Amino acid sequence: MAGKKSARAKKKTYSRKYQNPDLPVAVRVADLIARMTLEEKVSQMVHDAPAIKRLDIPKYDWWSEGLHGVARAGIATVFPQSIGMGASFDPPLLHKIARAISDEARAKHHAAIRSGLRTYCMGLTYWSPNINIFRDPRWGRGQETYGEDPYLTARMGVAFVKGLQGNDPRYLKLVATPKHYAVHSGPEPKRHEFDAVAGRRDMAETYLPAFKACVREGKAVSVMGAYNRTNGEPCCASKTLLLDILRGQWGFEGYVVSDCGAIEDIHAHHKVTAGPAESAALGVKNGCDLNCGSVYPALIDAVEKGLIDEATIDRALSRLLTARFRLGMFDPDRRVPYARIPERVVNSDAHRRLARRMAQESIVLLKNKDDVLPIAKDAQVIQVVGPVATNMDVLLGNYYGVNDRMSTVLEGIAGKLHPGQSLRHTNGSMLYSENLNPKSWGIGDAKRADVVVAVFGITPFVEGEEGDALASKHVGDRADIGLPPWQEKCLREVCACGKPVVLVLTSGCALSLPRDIVDAAHAIVYAWYPGQEGGNAVADVLFGDYNPAGRLPVTVPASLEQLPPFEDYNMRGRTYRFMEETPLFPFGFGLSYTSFAYSKLRLSKKAVSPGESVTVTVDVKNTGRVAGDEVVQLYVSDVHASVPVPKLHLEGFKRIHLKPKRKKAVSFTLTPAQLAAYDDEGNPFVEPGHFSISVGGGQPRVDASGAVSTMLVVTP
Repeated sequence: MAGKKSARAKKKTYSRKYQNPDLPVAVRVADLIARMTLEEKVSQMVHDAPAIKRLDIPKYDWWSEGLHGVARAGIATVFPQSIGMGASFDPPLLHKIARAISDEARAKHHAAIRSGLRTYCMGLTYWSPNINIFRDPRWGRGQETYGEDPYLTARMGVAFVKGLQGNDPRYLKLVATPKHYAVHSGPEPKRHEFDAVAGRRDMAETYLPAFKACVREGKAVSVMGAYNRTNGEPCCASKTLLLDILRGQWGFEGYVVSDCGAIEDIHAHHKVTAGPAESAALGVKNGCDLNCGSVYPALIDAVEKGLIDEATIDRALSRLLTARFRLGMFDPDRRVPYARIPERVVNSDAHRRLARRMAQESIVLLKNKDDVLPIAKDAQVIQVVGPVATNMDVLLGNYYGVNDRMSTVLEGIAGKLHPGQSLRHTNGSMLYSENLNPKSWGIGDAKRADVVVAVFGITPFVEGEEGDALASKHVGDRADIGLPPWQEKCLREVCACGKPVVLVLTSGCALSLPRDIVDAAHAIVYAWYPGQEGGNAVADVLFGDYNPAGRLPVTVPASLEQLPPFEDYNMRGRTYRFMEETPLFPFGFGLSYTSFAYSKLRLSKKAVSPGESVTVTVDVKNTGRVAGDEVVQLYVSDVHASVPVPKLHLEGFKRIHLKPKRKKAVSFTLTPAQLAAYDDEGNPFVEPGHFSISVGGGQPRVDASGAVSTMLVVTP
C-alpha cells in the first residue's frame, strides 16, 4: 500500500497545461497561445524564431535542408542529387534513404542542442523534397527534382516524405516540406517578379498532381510556397493555391512556409501590395503561416491598421506550434523515441553503402556499341581523359553536406585495378575556360590505351539556384543545353584516337550532345551528380560489378531548337508527354548488360465502365547471360480523346531483379483517375473509348524497350 502511495506521489504535476505531455496536442497548443502577447505570437512566425524565456519556449530556426542528405550542417552522408535518384525509378530505395537522412538529422539536432547550438540547418523542419516538374532543361534547379513526369515525381515524393516523417503514432521524426508550391521552374533571374501563367488543364494534369499526392498520401506536415506568381497571384499569398486547393480540396491541415524573401517580393517586386503590413496580412489570411524572411513582424502594424485580426494570427500560429509539439520539442527526450538515435549513424558505413547503392541504381547506360562495356578486367592500359574525372563538385550537386569519404570517378577507377595495370589521366580541356593549345590536352597517350574513359560534363558551377551557379550567365539557368564548346572540341579529339571510347557524363539536367559525338563514342554513361560514392559506383558499372538499369527521368532534346520559349508554362511541345519532335534520347530510356523480353500482356477485364479499375499483368524474362534489374514501365494513351491529352503518360513502374533465364509476372492496377482526361476547367472525367496500354522497359515504339501493347475499352 505504501508503495502505491509513493508511486502516485512521484507523478509530476504541471502548473501549465502546455507543459503536460500527457494532454492532447490541441489542448496544449491552445493553452500556450492563450498565454502569449501579440508581439510574442508574431515573433514565432518567422523562420528564426527567438526564445520566449517567460514561457520556456526555446529559440528555434525552422530552416533545414535535406534534398539528398542533411545539408549545410557539417558532416553528413551525401547521397546522389535528387535528379539521379529520380533516374533510379526506385521509390522503396528512396524511402530507405529518406529514413537514413532523418536518422542523421535527428542525431545531429540533439547533439547540437546538447552543445547549446540552436541555429540554421540544425532543426527538425526540413524544406525538402523539391517536387516541381522539370519542364525545361534550361532551369538550373531542375537537378533538385525527380524529373519531368508528374507520376514519377509523385511516387518518389511520397516515398521521401514518408521516410522523413517516420511512422510513430504520436511523434513526428521530422517535418517534410514539399516545394515550391505550385508552378515553379524558372527562369531564375525573374523568379521574384515572374508570373507563371498556366491553364487549368495543365495545372490539374501536370503541375499539381505531385503536391496532391504528397499531401494526401504522404501526409506532409508542411508545404513551401514559390517565389513567383501563378496566374496573377503571388504563390505565398494565393487564395486559389493555398485556401481553395490545398486546404479546401485536399484537406491539408499542416502549415505553409514562404520561400525565403517571398513575402517581401509581394510588395517589392510583384507590386501586388503597398508595403510590408499589407503583404504580411495577405500572406497569413490566405494561409501562409511562416515567413522565411523578416516581413511578418509587420503583422503588429497590420493588426493596428485593421488589415488582419488576432484570431487569424492565432490560427496560423496554432499550426506552427502543433508541428513543434508533434516533433517533441516541449517534451522530455526520454518520451521521444527519435531523440535516442545515436550520433554514430551520421556518415555511418551503413549509410555509405546505401549511398553507393543509390548511385549505382541512378546510372543510365545510353549506348554500348559492340559491348565495349563492361571493361575487361585484364585491360592493361586505361586512359582517363576529362576535366570532371577528379572534380569534387560533381559529386555534391547543390544543397549538400560534407564528409571525409568522397570518391571521384578517377579514384573509383583506380580502386578497380591491380598493381600490374596502367592507369593514366589528363584533364584534356578546361571545364569552363578555353584551352587554346590542343597540344596541352594530353590526348596523345589515348592512342596507346586499351580503352579510353572520357569523363566530361557540367557541374553546379554553371547550373543551380539564383546566386549559387557562379559561372552561369543566366543567374543559375543555362543559355544552352550542351557541353561547353571547348569540351566538345576536346571530346572529338578523344573520339578520333582510334580506341574504344567510353563517355561518362555528369550533370543535373539533360545534356544535348552533337550527333557526331554520339555516333563516335562506343559507350555513353550518364552519372548525374552521384554523391559521395559516385566514383565507386561509376567504376562498378564500367567494370561490370554492377549491371546498370537507371532510366532517364527527363527527355534529352536533340537541340535547343526543339524547346518552346523558356518562360512559356504551357505544356504544349514540352516533355515526352507533349513533344512532337524526335529527341536525342527519350524519357524512360536506359540499357543493360543483359536483355529482357516481354510477353503475355493481359488485362483483368478487356472492357470497364468509367468508374472501374483494371489489373494489367505482363511476363518479363531475362533472356541474357547475366543477372540484372529491369524497370518495367506502363504507359497509357487515350486514342480518341475529345479534349487535348498527352500523347502518352506513365502510370506505373516497378524495378525488379531477375537472374538469367528467369521470368516474373509483374502486375499494375490502373484506376479510373489514371485514365482521366481534363476539361478546360481542369475537371477530370473518364471518357468512353479506346485506351492503348503499353508495358515494357521504356516507352512504346522505342526499340530497346521491348514494349508490348494491348487495347482497353471504356464503355459508356
